[in-house]
Amino acid sequence: MASPREESVYMAKLAEQAERYDEIVEFMEKVVSVNSDELFMEERNLLFVVYKNVISAARQASWRIISSIEQKEESYGNERHVSSIKSYRYKIESELSSIYDDILKLLDTKLIGSASNEDSKVFYLKMKGDCHRYLTEFKIGTERKEAAKNTLFAYKSAQVGDHHPPNQIASVRHGGVRQKPIYSQMEQQNSKATSPTKTSIVN
Repeated sequence: MASPREESVYMAKLAEQAERYDEIVEFMEKVVSVNSDELFMEERNLLFVVYKNVISAARQASWRIISSIEQKEESYGNERHVSSIKSYRYKIESELSSIYDDILKLLDTKLIGSASNEDSKVFYLKMKGDCHRYLTEFKIGTERKEAAKNTLFAYKSAQVGDHHPPNQIASVRHGGVRQKPIYSQMEQQNSKATSPTKTSIVN
């Protein structure tokens, strides 16, 4: 008979095959809740599937497209359309925030603390930095400033764990994917975070 952990992992794999990526987070929460040990490599990869297919792809792209349309309609003075687009954008932002909050909760309350080796800890810290970095795309005011600060802290913590020289700008790596250096960019965003202007972060 399969254990609760094995059953949840199986269901997460099933959700992956069905491309129901939001539900992978729910099943991985169950995996973590029934076991205090760190995730196995297979389980960690499932969490990365969420990052790749939900956070950095579909919904984030949707937000950027809708925001671009909103800006165009504002430039045309179509207030009626702008109002409808804003409501739709808020819905997407709410969905994104919910997903990020779920993953950040897993990382902060379980995964980072239970990591028994540096590779796992660095992996989780970089994922945490990514989540906060994407939040800076649509948050404004104090929330955006806080997200920018958390991004820098997570990335720099990961850099220490990865044993890079302090003056070397680290690139974020997940599953062999390298992203552009972002430290100086995030420093600039942190200083401008109180501005209501929404600035898309270059990936």
